[in-house]
Amino acid sequence: MSYRRLFSFGVVLVLGAALGFFLAPVTQDRTADRSAEKLRRVLKLVDKNYVEPVAAKEVAERGIEGMLDELDPHSAYITAEDMKRVRERFQAEFEGIGISYEFARGPDGRDTIAVVSVLAGGPSEEAGLLPGDRIVKVADSSAVGFTSAEVQRSLKGPKGTEVTISVRRPGTPRLLKFTLEREEIPLETVDTAYMVNDSTGYIKVNRFARTTYREFSEGLTKLKGKGMERLMLDLRGNSGGYMSQAVRLADAFLKDGEQIVSQKGRRGRYDDQYEAEAGGSWERQPLVVLVDENAASASEIVAGALQDHDRALLVGRRTFGKGLVQKQFELPDRSVLRLTIARYYTPTGRLIQTDYDEGNEEDYLQAKRERFDYDAAHTVEEIIARAPDSLVYRTEHGRRVLGGGGILPDVLVARDSSSAFVQAVRAQGVGDAFARQWISTHREARERWDEQRGAFMKNFEVTPAMYDAFLALAEKRGLRLGSKDTPARRAALPDSAQGFTPTQAQKARPYLSTFIKSRIARRLFGRAALYPVLHRVDPLFQQAQAHWPRARRLARLGEGGGETLGTARRGGQIPQRSASRSP
Repeated sequence: MSYRRLFSFGVVLVLGAALGFFLAPVTQDRTADRSAEKLRRVLKLVDKNYVEPVAAKEVAERGIEGMLDELDPHSAYITAEDMKRVRERFQAEFEGIGISYEFARGPDGRDTIAVVSVLAGGPSEEAGLLPGDRIVKVADSSAVGFTSAEVQRSLKGPKGTEVTISVRRPGTPRLLKFTLEREEIPLETVDTAYMVNDSTGYIKVNRFARTTYREFSEGLTKLKGKGMERLMLDLRGNSGGYMSQAVRLADAFLKDGEQIVSQKGRRGRYDDQYEAEAGGSWERQPLVVLVDENAASASEIVAGALQDHDRALLVGRRTFGKGLVQKQFELPDRSVLRLTIARYYTPTGRLIQTDYDEGNEEDYLQAKRERFDYDAAHTVEEIIARAPDSLVYRTEHGRRVLGGGGILPDVLVARDSSSAFVQAVRAQGVGDAFARQWISTHREARERWDEQRGAFMKNFEVTPAMYDAFLALAEKRGLRLGSKDTPARRAALPDSAQGFTPTQAQKARPYLSTFIKSRIARRLFGRAALYPVLHRVDPLFQQAQAHWPRARRLARLGEGGGETLGTARRGGQIPQRSASRSP
C-alpha cells in the first residue's frame, strides 16, 4: 500500500470515528478502542498542522476504498449516488417514462437517444412513442450528445411529475412533441418464459430482485398450462441479488425439509440455514439448469442446492464463485458500507466462494481466468479425478461433485468459438445498429408483422440483399472486407479497422442471419422475442437439449422408487439442519 493510501486510510478512520458512524460493536475490543483513540489524535494533528486544508469527503471515500481493498474482493463502499441506482435495479422498479434506449450516432456525429422498446401500458406507449424514435429534446433543451447520467436525470423523476420530449421519427418530416407523466416502471427480472417445443419449457432469469419469484411463478404457471413436461432454467449471466428470492426459487424444485443453503460467519449471530418447505411447484419433473462463468452469488445458491440434491442436471461452465455474505451498513449521507460477514455453503458443505489472497483483486481474477481455461481443456470426470480429495463431495445419491469455489456443472460446454468475424461484428454492435436502421427504413415491415409474432418467427428470412447491407454497415463501423480493399476505402476507415476476407464474411452468414433476425424480433416484439430465435445458434442451449435423458434419470431419483447412485457423503461436511427458516 502506498504512503498516500496509508495516509488516506488513517484519515478516514479518524473522520469516521469523529462522526460516530464507523465504530461498530467490534470497538468493544480494547485494541480497537486504543486504535480509534490514536486515530482521533492523528486527525487533530492533521487538521491543525497539515500544509493544506484536507478535503474530508474525498479523502474519506478514498480511504474507505483503500481499507476494503485489504479485506476481500466483494466488500465494497458504495456512494449515495451509486446506491440509488443499485436500489432501483434490485427493487425491480423505478419512476420514469417507460422506455429502454440506446445511443445512436446522429448526422452531426453526436449521439442521440434512440428508443429500443416501449413498456406495455407505460406512459410512452400510451402517448404513442415507437421503437426507432430519436429523442432530440427534453423540455426546451437539446438532448443530442447526452451522457447516460444526463438521460437518467432528465427522463427519470418522481411519480406524477411531467416531462416534455421532442422526437424525430424516421419518415416524418417534423418533430413530434410528447408530454409524459412519469409512473412507476417495473424492471422485469425474467426475460422470457416460452415453450421450446410441445414438452419443453424455458425460463430465463437475469437477476434476483424483489419480484423475481413472483415473475418466475407466473412464467412457470403459464408454461404448465401449455403442457410443459420438462423445464430448462437459464441462469447464465445472472450475477445474483436478493438471497431470499434465490431461496424461494430453489424451494419450488425441492421437497419439504431439504436444505437449500447455509451461512457461517465469525460471529454466531450471522449463522443461518434455509430449508425447502412443502408445496413446491416443480418438485419431480425433469429440470436442466444452464450456468456459466458470469452466474454468481444467488445464482450459485440455486445451482448448488439443485446439484447437491440430484434435483437438476447442470449444463454449461463453472460459475463465478462468489459465496460471501454481505451486510449493508448505511452511513449518514446514505452511502453504504457493504461488508462481508459470513460465507455460503451448499447442502453438502461445499464452499461457494473461490479462494482469494487478501487485498489482491487482480490475482483473484487472474486465477479465475486460469481456472476457466483449465476447465475448457478437460472433462468433468478429469477435473474431479485430479482434484484433492478434500474438495470432492458426494451428492444425496452419491454423485461426485467439486468444491473449492464456484459450481462445476455436470456437463461442461466450452465457450462459444465463433469466428473472428462474428466476434468483431458483435463487439462493434453491428447487429443492433443494423436492426435499428432496417426497422427505421422499412415501416411497412412493422405494419406487416404487428401482432404477427408467430408468423414472423416461422417465415421471416434475412435475404441476400439484407446481408449485403449488413456487411456494408459493418464496413462503416470499422470492419474492412478484402474484395473492396482499395486505397480510397482504406483511407476512409480508422487505423484500428480490422481486415477480413469475403470468404470469412460469407462463412459466417448462417449464424449472422439468425443473429440479425433475433435483433429485429426484439425491436418488433420486445426482449422476450430475442431468445427463441437466438437459441437456434446458441451452442450451449443446443447441447443441453441432448441431455434430457440424464435429467429424467435424476428426476426419478426424487420419486423414491428405489433407484440410487450410492449414498456416501463427506463425513462432517453437511451442516446440521434447522427447523426454522429465516424470512
